[in-house]
Amino acid sequence: MWELRHRGGCPGPGGAVAPPPREGEAAGGDHETESTSDKETDIDDRYGDLDSRTDSDIPEIPPSSDRTPEILKKALSGLSSRWKNWWIRGILTLTMISLFFLIIYMGSFMLMLLVLGIQVKCFHEIITIGYRVYHSYDLPWFRTLSWYFLLCVNYFFYGETVADYFATFVQREEQLQFLIRYHRFISFALYLAGFCMFVLSLVKKHYRLQFYMFAWTHVTLLITVTQSHLVIQNLFEGMIWFLVPISSVICNDITAYLFGFFFGRTPLIKLSPKKTWEGFIGGFFSTVIFGFIAAYVLSKYQYFVCPVEYRSDVNSFVTECEPSELFQLQSYSLPPFLKALLRRETVSLYPFQIHSIALSTFASLIGPFGGFFASGFKRAFKIKDFANTIPGHGGIMDRFDCQYLMATFVHVYITSFIRGPNPSKVLQQLLVLQPEQQLNVYKVLKTHLVEKGILQPTLKV
Repeated sequence: MWELRHRGGCPGPGGAVAPPPREGEAAGGDHETESTSDKETDIDDRYGDLDSRTDSDIPEIPPSSDRTPEILKKALSGLSSRWKNWWIRGILTLTMISLFFLIIYMGSFMLMLLVLGIQVKCFHEIITIGYRVYHSYDLPWFRTLSWYFLLCVNYFFYGETVADYFATFVQREEQLQFLIRYHRFISFALYLAGFCMFVLSLVKKHYRLQFYMFAWTHVTLLITVTQSHLVIQNLFEGMIWFLVPISSVICNDITAYLFGFFFGRTPLIKLSPKKTWEGFIGGFFSTVIFGFIAAYVLSKYQYFVCPVEYRSDVNSFVTECEPSELFQLQSYSLPPFLKALLRRETVSLYPFQIHSIALSTFASLIGPFGGFFASGFKRAFKIKDFANTIPGHGGIMDRFDCQYLMATFVHVYITSFIRGPNPSKVLQQLLVLQPEQQLNVYKVLKTHLVEKGILQPTLKV
């Protein structure tokens, strides 16, 4: 760990830095006790160097141990390190994709648990880096409060989800009704308790470090919990809004790596020296083609296109509906140059395929900047990977750094260009109203439909 330095000072007991004697002050300290303001100034000067340290002052975190299975090590022992890494990454990538397909088959609820598990692991990896950096200062309650805040924020976001999508289930349970009715107040009270614990844990000589780590925890929560909540919101719109964006990022990651590995010659960005223009461009075209084909295949099945809803009568999630126009084949006139090339006037497409081009373009052109951001973060703290969870890949955060940007984009895209009123959600909200309120809504709706000529006015006898 880095050492606190002070001009003219020297380390005291325990590594603290003692200021030099004041001018005219005897070594034995015969002068009067310093005033409170002078003491605070000395402390501020003594620890002020923390704000002015450079990247070279950041301590090096010990590299993670190699967790590659011994079977793979023996099988690939005769290869160069470059090809050995290529095979390890390839085998583990195929394994993860196979597990992902299995979880998709198991349904929406398992996908939600997967997202939650990834969120917790990413949070753990980032917080662990902070703990290792500041470990020598023995900050009180740092890790405990970090996990407490994670619990509070998850309680808030998932409580909002339960209130929105499980209203009919909540209506049957009295305990849940209380929790949902006062959900935001309870969430705020829980956060406030953590805030007060943080203030009470402040130690005089570690103020700056503790506030650094307070900010570290909250930025980590913003990156992990908020984005994972948006991923689940996208999933409720239909599994296709979850699968196409995520698989597009995975496709771009794989194809950019392959193009860069075999054809890469021109460096793309200094933050990530192994990234090349050849990989970036090859990944872009491959991802757009993949997204277009994946959208065509998935749009055929209700299981993927229908919004995920909770049915209280069967006590499970269901994906049954009449597909919207977005997932019904429509004919489109081709531009003149394509008519001559394809020798046809029109083409049949699902409208979602057109939207998939926008999603794939973002995944391949903007999504990688999430990876560049993560690369800059790792360089700042002199680490190669966030963790060593996946051999050849690093930590979970190393695999999902681009996914978080993608989740936000998809959510914004849906709310801006796709989503309309959700009848199922409106109905669930109506069912939790008081009978008098439901009757009032019925009267207003009936009057509106009569005025529009959809219902015939009832004759008064």
